[in-house]
Amino acid sequence: MTFRVPFFGILAERNPMDGLIEHYSQIGKGMDLIRESLECYITGGTCREFDQLQKEVNDVEDRADKIKRNIRNHLPRGLFMAVDKTLFLNYTRSQDNILDSGQDALNWLAMRRVAVPEEFHKQFIDYMDSVGKTLHLLGPALDATIDLVQGGGKLDREGTKDTYRAIRHNHKDVFRNKQMIISAIYNSDMDFKDIYQLLHFVECLNDMSHNAENCADMLRAMIAR
Repeated sequence: MTFRVPFFGILAERNPMDGLIEHYSQIGKGMDLIRESLECYITGGTCREFDQLQKEVNDVEDRADKIKRNIRNHLPRGLFMAVDKTLFLNYTRSQDNILDSGQDALNWLAMRRVAVPEEFHKQFIDYMDSVGKTLHLLGPALDATIDLVQGGGKLDREGTKDTYRAIRHNHKDVFRNKQMIISAIYNSDMDFKDIYQLLHFVECLNDMSHNAENCADMLRAMIAR
C-alpha cells in the first residue's frame, strides 16, 4: 500500500500506519489467551497448563514488541508523515501498553494459587468480557482513522468519531464493573493475601481497557482539523 502525504505528493515505500494494524492483531491473540487462562485458573476444569498459556501470552507480547520497534525504526521523515510524529509514537506506546498490562495481569495470577470462590466466577468472566469488548472496538476505530487520514475509501468523519465514542462508553462500563468486583472481593471472607492478589489482577485488566481508551483519544487527535 502506498502512503499518501497531503500537499506533498510524495510516496513512501513503507506505510507506518499499516504497522499499527499488524501490532493490533497481536492484542486480539493475547486477549483470547488471557481469557482462556482466567477460565482455566478460576474453574479448575480441563484446560491447557496455566504455565503454557502464560508462556504463549509472553510470546505474543514479544512479537508485538518487535513489531513496535520495527515501526519506530522505519518512520519516514517528520515532514512526510500524515500525522504528527510525536502523536504517532505516543499511540504506539499506548497500544503496546495494552498487552503489557495483560501480561502483568497473568503474572499476578501466577504468583501463587488462589482459590477463587465460585460466587465470583461469573463476575470475573463478565468483567473479562467487558474488557475484551473495549479492545475489540479499538480495531474498527484504528481502521477508520487510517482510512480517513490517508484519504482512501469513503471519508466518514462522524462515523469515525462514533467509533471513539463507543470505546469511551464501553470503558465506563469496565470501570463500573471493576468497582463492583473490587467491592465484592473486599466484603468476602477470603484471606487478605488472596484479596490483594486478585485486586491487582482486576486493576491490570482495567488498565488494558484504559490504555485502549487512551488510544482512542489519540486517534481522535490524529483526525483533528
